[in-house]
Amino acid sequence: MIDPRAIRTFLAVVRSNSISGGARLLNISQPSVSNAIAQLEQALGASLFERSRSGIVLTLEGEALLRRAESVDSLLRDAEAEVKLASVGVAGPLRVGGTPGALVSLLPDAVRRLEDRIGQFALHVVERPDHDLAAMLHRGEIELAFVTTGIEQPPEGIEERTFSRDPFALIVGRQNDHLPAKMSLKDMAAMRWVLPEARGAFRRQIDALFIAADISVPPDIIRCDSLLTTKAIVRGSQRVTILPMQVASAELSIGVLRAITIEEAEFSRSIGVRRLASGRLSRLASEMLETLIHSSSL
Repeated sequence: MIDPRAIRTFLAVVRSNSISGGARLLNISQPSVSNAIAQLEQALGASLFERSRSGIVLTLEGEALLRRAESVDSLLRDAEAEVKLASVGVAGPLRVGGTPGALVSLLPDAVRRLEDRIGQFALHVVERPDHDLAAMLHRGEIELAFVTTGIEQPPEGIEERTFSRDPFALIVGRQNDHLPAKMSLKDMAAMRWVLPEARGAFRRQIDALFIAADISVPPDIIRCDSLLTTKAIVRGSQRVTILPMQVASAELSIGVLRAITIEEAEFSRSIGVRRLASGRLSRLASEMLETLIHSSSL
């Protein structure tokens, strides 16, 4: 059995890139850290890193332990927080991540329904691109990732479930009131655009719309991953963007933005949640998934 304190000592050494740095990080003596690492290596029967002038270099065994150690550290941290919250009648904490559009589309309604279902809870939410979310799931930094689904196979060890579909539309501000209710992207080539920068599933779907129209992505373009900034630019200028309808629903409902049907938009964006295929979810993560299942439009 590995002592959890040894795991945290190992992580401190890795994060500070030296035995002495790990000791400073933990505020303990350097011999104590060296002894803890030696005992950990003896328990595992493997050397975890090699020392060099520039710091430490993890062995293959050390890299394998690091992946597990990060998960264990997250688990211990959340266990401590969960006990403290439970003492005051609050569920959690639940840590989730997601791409901006997927979070906007799914999370607000899920939070409202979850509050009605279980009462008080603690939730931590971070926005990240697709490629970062899988690593965060494996490290135990988040339990659920809200993403565009159905584009590609999830990374190894991760499963996904789709909960909603949302049609794409051309989103314009009041300065484009003259545009018709339905257009082809071929007729929009000369327009000025705001489109996503990150090369994730969301951008690939938008790029696929231009491919379907047999035109190139226009050159007059602002690349922006902030949905709030994208909508603000479109609202105050003649620039246009392509967004799923749910993402722009608040602005569409009050008339500051307008949605125009895209002729080539024959597919809708699928959105859902990714999680580790193995491992047990926390109670609050399970409740969140149940809430999404019960409210799913599919």
